[in-house]
Amino acid sequence: MNMRFNTLMMPLMLKVSRLGAALFGLQDDTPVVRKATAAQPGQRGEVFIVGAGPGDAELLTLKAHRLLQEADVVLFDWLVDQSVLDCIPRHVAREFVGKRCGKHSVPQEMICQRLVELGLEGKRVVRLKGGDPAIFARTSEETDALHQAGIPFAIVPGITAASGASAYTGIPLTDRRFAQSVRFMTAQFRDPAKEADWQAIAQSSARETTVVYMGLKRLALLARRLDEAGVDSTLPVAVIENACCNHQQVIVGSISDIYQRVVDAAIEGPALVVIGQVVSARQPITADLLHHTYEQRAI
Repeated sequence: MNMRFNTLMMPLMLKVSRLGAALFGLQDDTPVVRKATAAQPGQRGEVFIVGAGPGDAELLTLKAHRLLQEADVVLFDWLVDQSVLDCIPRHVAREFVGKRCGKHSVPQEMICQRLVELGLEGKRVVRLKGGDPAIFARTSEETDALHQAGIPFAIVPGITAASGASAYTGIPLTDRRFAQSVRFMTAQFRDPAKEADWQAIAQSSARETTVVYMGLKRLALLARRLDEAGVDSTLPVAVIENACCNHQQVIVGSISDIYQRVVDAAIEGPALVVIGQVVSARQPITADLLHHTYEQRAI
């Protein structure tokens, strides 16, 4: 009863709030929690390393959204969706510091240097990273630089791409019938010493899910390594492009044919690769429900 009341009243409350803001001359992008103030000479700023989640802006945490409203400047990368960037007020400065294979990239050293510069200027900085800062985000390099410069910082978690893609495609990461564990990895092939333990992956592939981040450009080599290690060539694979976005695409195949299927579909990325029997346990979710707003449902 209470849940239904809250669901029905929420749209009305939002509209009343917006009406009140309009009557008092406030705009949607006016910060109401904290107003930026000029830094005092020698005053150090603060840096928040914030997870932007996998795409859909409604997957931001409340803390992440608040910090975007309170920031002086936001540094963001390639994997931050436009819907998330639209949450940043117009008065907040934005700086692109993206890194992506085959595209213009900002070196990690320059990103660390810029964070330190802004911190020393007394700025309140949000370093916005796609997904979760704790997973394949090179967060430690940035926090090391901030610590050495004596700039206070904090880390705000976000939904990692694997969790978001699982929910928005219906492909579970674990399933008591097929997978009792999950392995997260990147497709690292430049240094043989840093490559994955392919034999270990092969031995657990029948009962474990493997999720490969940033693996699209190396998909053919990834499939070859798995095949050489003895992974069943019929093991299901899903490639999820633009997970949790309106233009999400899912390509399903097996170790033996997934590369060609992805080529045929002209997938460009960013994309996540999910390997394991869980792909065959995909749940028939109604994806459109995830994109409904309170206003749309309150008619």
